[in-house]
Amino acid sequence: MRLLLLACTLSLAAHAQLPPGTRDAADTPRTNAANAQLRDAETALEKNDYATAVKILTVLATSRSNDAQILYDLGYAQERTNDDAGAAKSYASAIAADPGAVEPQLALALLDARSGRTDKAHGEFAAVTQLASAPPQLKARAFRALALLDQTSNPASASNDLLAAIKLTGETPADTALSALLAERAGDKSGAEAAYRRTLQTYPDDAEAAAGLTHILLQSNRAAEAETILSGLLKSHPADPRLTSQMAAVYAAEGKTEQAIPLLVQLRSDPKFAADPAITRQLARLYAVDNQNAQAEEMFRAALAKTPADPTLLDDLGTVLVRQQKYPEAQKTLEAAVALRDKFPTPAEFGDAAGHLAFAASKNGQPREVLQALKMRATVLPNSAPSLFLEATAHDTLHEYKEAEQAYRAFLAIAAGQFPDQEFQAKHRLIALEHMK
Repeated sequence: MRLLLLACTLSLAAHAQLPPGTRDAADTPRTNAANAQLRDAETALEKNDYATAVKILTVLATSRSNDAQILYDLGYAQERTNDDAGAAKSYASAIAADPGAVEPQLALALLDARSGRTDKAHGEFAAVTQLASAPPQLKARAFRALALLDQTSNPASASNDLLAAIKLTGETPADTALSALLAERAGDKSGAEAAYRRTLQTYPDDAEAAAGLTHILLQSNRAAEAETILSGLLKSHPADPRLTSQMAAVYAAEGKTEQAIPLLVQLRSDPKFAADPAITRQLARLYAVDNQNAQAEEMFRAALAKTPADPTLLDDLGTVLVRQQKYPEAQKTLEAAVALRDKFPTPAEFGDAAGHLAFAASKNGQPREVLQALKMRATVLPNSAPSLFLEATAHDTLHEYKEAEQAYRAFLAIAAGQFPDQEFQAKHRLIALEHMK
């Protein structure tokens, strides 16, 4: 910490009251005493003895209430003794004493950000970036803080802030990782991939960059490349949960569920990860893909016990119940899922769940519920061959033959031999319906 040891100049107001060239007789003793206190405070700060520093600086701040540096140092010491309220007050007093002082403004912004007052912190960081007196390092730190605050809500703005920081002080590994994340969130997969690869060129053992790159490669259907990257890193990070989980996802993408499942089973044998909801869900989905539906059902129920209002988990459970021909329970579960429409991560996922509900209702012999579910699905997804076939059979069951005929014809127009059994049924029903006219 740096303290201003400026011979402890007395207040300008006091000096202004003295005739030019004269000094107050009490001036020297007070200065010497204050100098000694400042040296003691500086020594305490250097030794990380913040409690002692707070005591000394509190006394000094009482008599030197316009000294921005003393007030800033007091706030610094208070923050490190977990007195955030006192630190915030001291930083604010330092800023009031010297509006051009950079350190207290940056410190207050960081404190507010850490305390969850993100809107206030955002304005404070932005103000630091506009200070003409701010050194490049501190201004860059404020820009990086803005980028972190904006990374989810406004990735484009965050990218601009990060670029401004890099221009001031150069790119750090953390900058590269953040730029990759921001590019990914902005939908710039090629930019994200380039940034992750740049990090791995400099730090080939960086697990975070490898995990990010793997995610991009999986999204781009390049599982073989992802497997190559992860295989090498898992040798040096054999117990890394994120890399292990991603390798399981890679194997799943390659259709190697028999290799993916043991990885997650082994990972969950560690008590630290046994109850991890993401790993539990991933393993349950692998069981479902592998047609181990009973195991998948058990794990989905365990996950739902912790987050009962998760619509995607309800959809997952409903789907494995359908596979086990537990149609009434499946329909009830899927109805609970679509009732949570606003909680689905994407509209498409809601649409898929509504389609699953339509299928379960069809198996339960409830054509009205089928049509209602398909109507919900149609609000977010275009018709597909399976949805049109469900629509046709529901109308047919309800003796709504005109609508059934239209849906059968629409189904046949896009089925293109992909659903031979259903296409055979549709063609024969159209012949039957023609004879009923």
